[in-house]
Amino acid sequence: MTSPAAIRAGFEELRYICSAQAATTVYLAYQLQKPVLVEGPPGVGKTELAKTLAQYLSLPLIRLQCYEGLDESKALYEWKYGKQLLYTQVLKEQLGELLKGVHGLAESVQRLHEFGDVFYSEEFLEPRPLLKAMRADDGALLLIDEIDKADQEFESLLLEMLSDYQLSVPEIGTVRARHTPLVILTSNSTREISDALKRRCLHLYIPFPDAALENRIVRAQVPEVADSLRSQLVGFVQAVRELDLKKPPAVSESIDWARALLLLHAHALDAALVRETLNVLLKFEDDIQAVAENLQTLLGRAQAATR
Repeated sequence: MTSPAAIRAGFEELRYICSAQAATTVYLAYQLQKPVLVEGPPGVGKTELAKTLAQYLSLPLIRLQCYEGLDESKALYEWKYGKQLLYTQVLKEQLGELLKGVHGLAESVQRLHEFGDVFYSEEFLEPRPLLKAMRADDGALLLIDEIDKADQEFESLLLEMLSDYQLSVPEIGTVRARHTPLVILTSNSTREISDALKRRCLHLYIPFPDAALENRIVRAQVPEVADSLRSQLVGFVQAVRELDLKKPPAVSESIDWARALLLLHAHALDAALVRETLNVLLKFEDDIQAVAENLQTLLGRAQAATR
């Protein structure tokens, strides 16, 4: 983590091609110990950025996948109720022995207080991703994926952690991070993230890449594809994204398409090949039909990309 340039070079060795802005944001987040909120359309590499960063720093990746209804029992901790019930059963069986020689209720209560209150203690605590990240001895990369799918109430739960790197467990107290984790939050921008959460994070927006960057990404991920075919593929995808589609093809789908073309031993794009494989690139039939109607124009753009 000596410079943004070193990060870009390190990521490239791990076959993740990122922009200078992304590398600079990661560098600053590491140095300032600030979380990063990464926004952008699905499939542009937001989650892969976190995975690659964890690999680059040799940190364990702890992932929290967000969804509607996510609460602290799934994100922070819950109690091991089964073990607590067993403990209660054992306590009942031992109660006579423990209270031997005791007279009256007050004396019995006093005797019980002499024993530690372990019912709500670390021994019965089941840590979930947020708490695991705080208790990691050698640090961790915490990925809070698709935060926009969680309820706004869940964002409030994160504020204390992202501000002071500590969490409150009512029965135990405040849990402070043993080693400040690196935190990456991703959002597909399906809803607005609260200002309070944004203030605690560095912000990074990853758009669809331009042709030059996408060419490098596909080459890094599928190096077996010939240069001319890759340039055609990228030129075609770039042109398709200019159409009014329900879901424009993401980078991940460009990579899938390149792998599919490689399996089919393709050397160049033609109308028949594109029609047969459009379902790899597009996920809605209406989008496939729209592209098919403009196929010759789009292929012309793809051919022009190789000149």
